[in-house]
Amino acid sequence: MSMPDTWEYPWFAAWDLAFHCVAFALIDPDFAKDQLVLLGREWFQHPNGQMPAYEWAFGDVNPPVLAWASWRVYKIDERRQGTADREFLERVFHKLMLNFTWWVNRKDSEGNNVFEGGFLGLDNIGVFDRSSPVPDGGRLEQSDGTSWMGMFCLNMLTISLELAAQNRVYEDIATKFFEHFLYIANAMNNIGEDNVSLWDDQDEFFYDVLHTRAGGFRMKIRSMVGIIPLFAVTTIEPALLERLPDFRQRLEWFLEHRPDLASLVSRWQEPGVGARRLLAIARGHRMKRVLRRMLDETEFLSPYGVRALSRCHVGSPYVLELAGTKYAVQYEPAESNSGLFGGNSNWRGPIWFPVNYLIVESLQQFHHYYGDDFKVECPTGSGQYLTLNEIAMELARRLTSTFLLDEHGRRPVFGEQDLFQRDPHWRDLIPFHEYFHGDTGRGVGASHQTGWTGLVAKLLDTEGRHRPSTTRREMVHVGT
Repeated sequence: MSMPDTWEYPWFAAWDLAFHCVAFALIDPDFAKDQLVLLGREWFQHPNGQMPAYEWAFGDVNPPVLAWASWRVYKIDERRQGTADREFLERVFHKLMLNFTWWVNRKDSEGNNVFEGGFLGLDNIGVFDRSSPVPDGGRLEQSDGTSWMGMFCLNMLTISLELAAQNRVYEDIATKFFEHFLYIANAMNNIGEDNVSLWDDQDEFFYDVLHTRAGGFRMKIRSMVGIIPLFAVTTIEPALLERLPDFRQRLEWFLEHRPDLASLVSRWQEPGVGARRLLAIARGHRMKRVLRRMLDETEFLSPYGVRALSRCHVGSPYVLELAGTKYAVQYEPAESNSGLFGGNSNWRGPIWFPVNYLIVESLQQFHHYYGDDFKVECPTGSGQYLTLNEIAMELARRLTSTFLLDEHGRRPVFGEQDLFQRDPHWRDLIPFHEYFHGDTGRGVGASHQTGWTGLVAKLLDTEGRHRPSTTRREMVHVGT
């Protein structure tokens, strides 16, 4: 089994492994596929459909990214081998169906398509441990948990449509995931219990909602929790609808009879580039509003990627008083000051590669629909407007620059460690840390980490394949 690192072996985490597989698919797609199948085997998947989260608590949950990883590995393998391994895709799909049902039955406690998934691997991003019961008997509705499930739905829709191309039985299942996505999009965007929604019209951002005996309110922590809704996005090609008439007919019937739900999906009635159709939780306006904050260098945008927490919390930490106890979240760009999870992880300001990678992919998906005419200011306030694909490329550039020599001949990942910066025996031995300082790019956390930060290889691979051939030749010459 692929592990995040060797130092803590045999420590594992399910969503770490999913991201490993995307990087592994570039060098050994068979190993990557075997890893994804492994978690669905009888040794690991519970009969009720639950996947183990990580070594010290199998019963907890990581974000449900295995469907996303399975699809990405499938497509990478198809590009490399020239043939599609549908047997792998179908095999893993059935296991993922069980896991999806477990999520719906266990993590949607009120049956309203708003999910409470626990800490979801984001360790101390909240004011208290989200894996434990909420203090004073409250209940937390999670913007990120609900968005991960929206993403899970769309991943399963994409896989089922691929399988339906050769087996029309899967058209029925595709319809199921299409409908379920609309229910989740409705929950994300509309007023919920206690007359409180996950979306805040004033701040133009998504937040978690805490329900207590006194009522519900948004926990206004400006964090990655409010960016994750961007991950739930996909496009459907018109040619695919032509090949799957039963799915198209059911889809159109549902949209006609539930216009309240259809209106929540970004411009379903309007063709995009090439008459593509767009499914997304964050509609056009809300997507742009979230990006406005995410691309603000005084908030989320760092020279080295997107921070897990906005810098707006440097001088104004979020403070919550509940049941006589005060809880606080303050911007901490590197090592954690919180004792949650043993103080060994920090989502309160650093840059994490897995969620940054998904931001890049999501922007590319949105661009696939909106095209080059749709531009957003980047960075916010700069007066420079870029296409969504150009913004994705800019984020990828910032992420990879963490490891590259800057204009002073120093690598940001090494920070102020002069031995590693200058010594010829060390300066080119680059560690892939667990996460990175939100302001300087210095490697933080597990210095022996060789897990999900390996996604940088996929960023470099994508950038290299799309660079004009003349530029590629020049770069090879410079490199040698």
